Amino acid sequence: MAFQNKEKFALWAYPETMEKVRKTYKDADCRSQSEFIEQAINFYWGHLSADENTNYLAPAIQSSLNATLNGMENRLSRLLFKLAVEMSMTMHIMAWQFDVTEENIQALKGYCVEEVKRLNGKISFEKAFQHQKGSG
Repeated sequence: MAFQNKEKFALWAYPETMEKVRKTYKDADCRSQSEFIEQAINFYWGHLSADENTNYLAPAIQSSLNATLNGMENRLSRLLFKLAVEMSMTMHIMAWQFDVTEENIQALKGYCVEEVKRLNGKISFEKAFQHQKGSG
């Protein structure tokens, strides 16, 4: 920023306010107290004019969030589809391999529904293994 484009004016401020400026301007990465005060004015102006900008910002933010959520939904849907295919393959292999009765399947399903509810979906192979072997 060129110095000749700036305007000089008198600033009347309380001594406590100026002490805050002196103590803080370097921490704010400002080269001078004047630069700090100018940034503070611009920040406060932005705060005051935020109400005027909500008519533009709200739809822009909503549009951006919708696009992000749609992208996440598509990725999650694809991942869930792939997981369902793998699960289906596993179920078919297990059904083909083991001789299980219809009653055993229904009892196991009820147990698993309750377990998933109780554990809030945090199931693990290790816990299932321990349960099946009687050590858990």
